[in-house]
Amino acid sequence: MSEVDILFLGTGTSAGIPMIGCHCEVCTSADPRDKRTRPSVVISYGGTNVLVDAAPELRLQCLATGTERIEAIVFTHAHADHIMGLDDVRRFNTILRRPLEVWADQVTHQVLGKCFEYAFAEGQTYGVYRPELTKRMIDGPFSIRGVQWMPIPLFHGPMPILGFRVENVAYCTDVSRIPDESFALLIGLDVLVIDGLQFHPHPTHFSIEQALQAARRIGAPRTYLTHIAHSVSHEKTSKTLPSGVELAYDGLRVRGSGNGK
Repeated sequence: MSEVDILFLGTGTSAGIPMIGCHCEVCTSADPRDKRTRPSVVISYGGTNVLVDAAPELRLQCLATGTERIEAIVFTHAHADHIMGLDDVRRFNTILRRPLEVWADQVTHQVLGKCFEYAFAEGQTYGVYRPELTKRMIDGPFSIRGVQWMPIPLFHGPMPILGFRVENVAYCTDVSRIPDESFALLIGLDVLVIDGLQFHPHPTHFSIEQALQAARRIGAPRTYLTHIAHSVSHEKTSKTLPSGVELAYDGLRVRGSGNGK
């Protein structure tokens, strides 16, 4: 197995933290871990960097984390906080001198095609600096640079979306329900990343307690909560979490094992 690493580019909600016009304890916090941009990660293995979702702050996230190379892009779903940074990947086209593969399900590709039709057009238009993207459809397990990606069917409220398992690492953001058949795809993980929005229930996201329940069922030795709201103080909440569970934060790098150890 390949060793898989995760770099958290963003770990916040769709509004980002601090939120506009909010003066709560977390939005005014001096703790840099309470500054949360919209959710996205880079999953790396064997010199390959794959971007999962393209948050609106993508350019700033890459500058903050020193991310200078992306070989492919994978999307969980087509909400704005996960796709609206896609134009920024044109810089990676320039660095690589080739198009980037974009992996998504049919529904997500329909939205991407409407919002970023110019980026998927064949051939470069003279004098126009735009992304060059190649459409790749997710309709089952797929491979990027020789490593299998397993789609994990999830629900974000009533909306079917995807999480992903790469070797013994899984990324499951924006989830409010995991179907029983998807739990079977999460057996034997070393690292689980899962949505843990806030303390009280929400119709389209796991609460922290619901995330902890799912984590206990999955049984990964390391679990990281993401898509975190402004009601959750990093320092205070971290003291209450069980062993093996942590809040992710922007810029966090996690080394996953390729052999489950």
